[in-house]
Amino acid sequence: LQAYERRFPTCPLIPMFVASDTVSEYRSEDEAIHVIERRCKLDIDAPRLLKKIAGVDYVYFVQKNSLNRRERTLHIEAYNETFSNRVIINEHCSYTVHPDNEDWTCFEQSASLDIKSFFGFESTVEKIAMKQYTSNIKKGKEIIEYYLKQLEEEGITFVPRWTPPVACKSESSTSHPRRPVSPAINIPESATKEGLSNKEILNSSSSPSEPTAGTPDDKLDADYIKRYLGDLTPMQESCLIRLRQWLQETHKGKIPKDEHILRFLRARDFNIDKAREILCQSLTWRKQHQVDYILDTWNPPQVLQDYYAGGWHHHDKDGRPLYVLRLGQMDTKGLVRALGEEALLRYVLSINEEGLRRCEENTKVFGRPISSWTCLVDLEGLNMRHLWRPGVKALLRIIEVVEANYPETLGRLLILRAPRVFPVLWTLVSPFIDDNTRKKFLIYAGNDYQGPGGLLDYIDKEIIPDFLGGECMCEVPEGGLVPKSLYRTAEELENEDIKLWTETIYQSASVFKGAPHEVLIQIVDASSVITWDFDVCKGDIVFNIFHSKRAPQPPKKDSLGAHSITSPGGNNVQLIDKVWQLGRDYSMVESPLICKEGESVQGSHVTRWPGFYILQWKFHSMPACATTNLPRVDDVLASLQVSSHKCKVMYYTEVIGSEDFRGSMTSLESSHSGFSQLSAATTSSSQSHSSSMISR
Repeated sequence: LQAYERRFPTCPLIPMFVASDTVSEYRSEDEAIHVIERRCKLDIDAPRLLKKIAGVDYVYFVQKNSLNRRERTLHIEAYNETFSNRVIINEHCSYTVHPDNEDWTCFEQSASLDIKSFFGFESTVEKIAMKQYTSNIKKGKEIIEYYLKQLEEEGITFVPRWTPPVACKSESSTSHPRRPVSPAINIPESATKEGLSNKEILNSSSSPSEPTAGTPDDKLDADYIKRYLGDLTPMQESCLIRLRQWLQETHKGKIPKDEHILRFLRARDFNIDKAREILCQSLTWRKQHQVDYILDTWNPPQVLQDYYAGGWHHHDKDGRPLYVLRLGQMDTKGLVRALGEEALLRYVLSINEEGLRRCEENTKVFGRPISSWTCLVDLEGLNMRHLWRPGVKALLRIIEVVEANYPETLGRLLILRAPRVFPVLWTLVSPFIDDNTRKKFLIYAGNDYQGPGGLLDYIDKEIIPDFLGGECMCEVPEGGLVPKSLYRTAEELENEDIKLWTETIYQSASVFKGAPHEVLIQIVDASSVITWDFDVCKGDIVFNIFHSKRAPQPPKKDSLGAHSITSPGGNNVQLIDKVWQLGRDYSMVESPLICKEGESVQGSHVTRWPGFYILQWKFHSMPACATTNLPRVDDVLASLQVSSHKCKVMYYTEVIGSEDFRGSMTSLESSHSGFSQLSAATTSSSQSHSSSMISR
């Protein structure tokens, strides 16, 4: 307790703990009860944008410590004062005496988080809270040991226990009879290092008075553990047995192997309740999507076999299966457009299932437990094309699914030849990767992987792939651009038989001669960023962006004059009224961009004014003599009859807050990128002279 009290009023070992003030304090006459309430000031590690939106630099928590020297207990309660109407955080900790050894202390901790609303950043706040809470738990023991050592250095190695006043002694002894002391249980020191509470230790230990089951499952065979599971402490072994027994008694369906159960326990630091929760969710997910049969029943499309630049390649020095991914050579956009997110996710799942199978094989081959694989990612060729926003979103979803269902399967990740653009991709992806997984990442820029501490430390020289300067021929596909003829429409992707995701980010539109397709975007805050991505599937079009201070009338679908046409291949909406005049009712904010059939265009526009912005895709026809030009109404009628006067586009738009956009792209701003330099990576004919910024 004396060591704990030294954390106040502030603690240099907890940088976020800025200060604390005592709000109230109570002591009983016999000094047995001491209750103190403090108001704590915290500097939460949150994005600057989030703090700015919330309007705070610090958050305040109220902490109440209740010490009962008679019962030898300390209860700590904490709750948030800041944003209590939006977020409710409750935390409870207790220190008690071990029932079987009065020289041991039991510690239990629990917390709850309920986010009602937070300016649209609910998911971000949840991640920040969980990350902060996890780091605090890990550091708790380190801090208490620091102050215990400090006391020892000051000569304080023993603190006498509280004894009641003489008048109360007999009363105390009669009202609180001393319990018989049971034989002490030897608790391994490593149990505390694994993040287990003493309550869990007690639950896993059998009292001498309790009958023992006497079955082989109560204790795993030592040879079996060494051969298939690796070094386990008695506590870890106990957790594995208990979780497996619980599954056998309650779970209807296929029981996973011990190696897989162990992965979930390790992912939650052997907290059996947390491991059981995520394991049950994963088993339900596997059953729902028939993941156990994916290797036997699902054949990857030929597009994946030809253009997905990844594959298995021998093993590393530790015997782990080695997976090689040439991400820089892979057309992520082309794969998503040709296959959809569903097929891409299913392929990644099949890779993970194959990884589990190879781990079992290597365990038999090398005679020692191998439960994870090594991934080698070559980023040679990575450019802005790989930062295509829908592709990054698909990547984040894949990471979430893999993190939830294949924990502790990645033994090491070697990232080679990381280019200058890599930090941007890492900024977008890293928040979705578990902290334990991130510690396994090794990143090499340029040819650093060839030097000391490089690839040779982890992979034998004989199996280094040829494209990395080695002698081993690597059969991994080289990737390359997916032909646009293989792209599928949003409607086709929506009709997949089995859905792992249901969201479709693209919309289809038809553009007729004399009947452009227009999309309305309302901007409230100036300096917001409008981003777009579209493919011209058929015909040539002209892309324009207009601004108007007043909202156009919503389109009506009862007549041609209302500018609304529906076709089997996509919708067509016109928003700019015929009576509107350019320069009076609306203005052009970007130079027109001519886009040819088959081109892909990504770009962005930083808005200068609030109001209404109209993105327009317009039919592009070759210049003709003025005498042959038809009136606009005739063009519309002609477009309905002549198929050659029809274009088709697939598009995706999004509005991003200015600060959020710039915060991730400071080093990539451009004064002449036009409809973004991304388009330069996907087409050779897109040109513009506007002052836009590259899209993320």
